[in-house]
Amino acid sequence: MSRSASRVIPIEPVSDDTGEMVSLYAKQATIHARSVHGWFAAWRWALVWATQLVFYGLPWLPWNGRPAVLFDLGARRFYIFDLVLYPQDFIYLTGLLILSAYGLFLFTAVAGRLWCGYACPQTVYTEIFMWVEHHIEGDRQARLKLDAAPWGAAKLARRSAKHAVWLAIGLWTGFSFVGYFTPIRELGSEALSLVGLAGAGAGAAGPGPWEAFWVLFYGFATYGNAGFMREQVCKYMCPYARFQSAMFDRDTLVISYDPARGEPRGSRPRSLAHDALTAQGKGDCIDCTLCVQVCPTGIDIREGLQYECIGCAACIDVCNGVMDKMAYPRGLIRYATQNGLASGRSALDWPRVFRPRVLVYGVILLLISGGFVTSLALRSPLRVDVVRDRGTLARLVDEGRIENVYRLQVMNTTESAQRYRVVVSGIAGAQAQVRGEVLLAPAESRWVPVAVQVPPQTAAALGPGAHPLRFEITREADGVQSAASVTEKSTFVVPR
Repeated sequence: MSRSASRVIPIEPVSDDTGEMVSLYAKQATIHARSVHGWFAAWRWALVWATQLVFYGLPWLPWNGRPAVLFDLGARRFYIFDLVLYPQDFIYLTGLLILSAYGLFLFTAVAGRLWCGYACPQTVYTEIFMWVEHHIEGDRQARLKLDAAPWGAAKLARRSAKHAVWLAIGLWTGFSFVGYFTPIRELGSEALSLVGLAGAGAGAAGPGPWEAFWVLFYGFATYGNAGFMREQVCKYMCPYARFQSAMFDRDTLVISYDPARGEPRGSRPRSLAHDALTAQGKGDCIDCTLCVQVCPTGIDIREGLQYECIGCAACIDVCNGVMDKMAYPRGLIRYATQNGLASGRSALDWPRVFRPRVLVYGVILLLISGGFVTSLALRSPLRVDVVRDRGTLARLVDEGRIENVYRLQVMNTTESAQRYRVVVSGIAGAQAQVRGEVLLAPAESRWVPVAVQVPPQTAAALGPGAHPLRFEITREADGVQSAASVTEKSTFVVPR
């Protein structure tokens, strides 16, 4: 994998205060990417809209009197539409991470850095910030002139307007992010009360210190990463650029320049027919450098596959536009495999793209997805943990009965009030006694003391020691026992 030329410009060594020669380097040149239109740019913007509608919209979507997605850390409950998850459901987070990892492996093996080029938050917000920059300061040439121009009223106004919009987008992003952990309408009322606007709501006293911190932190991180750091995040901070090559092979679709068709490159009049290129000793590339100008990381795709390439396909769109103007065939820069380029194939070799490695990833991803969805679908709306009363393992009560006391942690994972009935089995004649009815509010968790008594004849037949016992907790609806139940194992102790 070749490396693009460095954009750090060396200057002459100078002497420091001690007289020693030190090497200084000029500040890295700002990359002003040219705007581009085309099929891949349309796909990229479609994903920008899709991801941001989901991110900004979900906290505002009401669901059962709360946001549709809410991670209530204080109550240790995660709400995802009708699903209520507790810390004990950490296994689902593990499953989600495994799905994400295998999805990344699959997409990367098929077509390289699809995630980076189309859906990564860094790419998405950089695209949004560049759109703002383009509409306020102009396209690439206008921005270069503005950079070189001396400071004046016009330059100050444009720069101020751009940064004001960037800050607004960043703060709104931070506000939406915190809205996943604090109900966003409450957060909005607190924010309005902080600035003294009407309609803030009675009793609103401004956001808490942690809420304010994370709004500002996430907001300024968005502002800095998408407004200033941009390609540095992708090239130097993101680890994916470093280990992506481990998931590539010579049959992975990557954005490639076809040197056999494009070289030797050079300018030529538009009137020169494509058939006459051989006589002129030139390839299809007219050396317009537009592929470099549209690249958000500033690389030249004609130098070959480089780790800085994020796979956004902007160079494909702009090159296809140039080929159309020159009346040349499209695809000088295209998605291709290294084996395909080496063999001179112009069309994609789909059987080689969907090779055994890809099929294995696909099958594993399908199986894990099926298990994950099935587990969620069959997840019980009731959770029960049984803990023995360690203060008294067993005691003798009225009429010679043996009693053991337990504590059952009953968790209602639905968002409606539920009534439960507790019975025991496994020991003949055993009876469970509960003080009062087991009625739980929506998403409530409660410790329920349960006394289990065994007749003296049964205890004598069992003999001293611990004996298997099962608790069955069943949900009741309108006095009718439902099919939703949970069975937990425990032991009943008969004293000597």
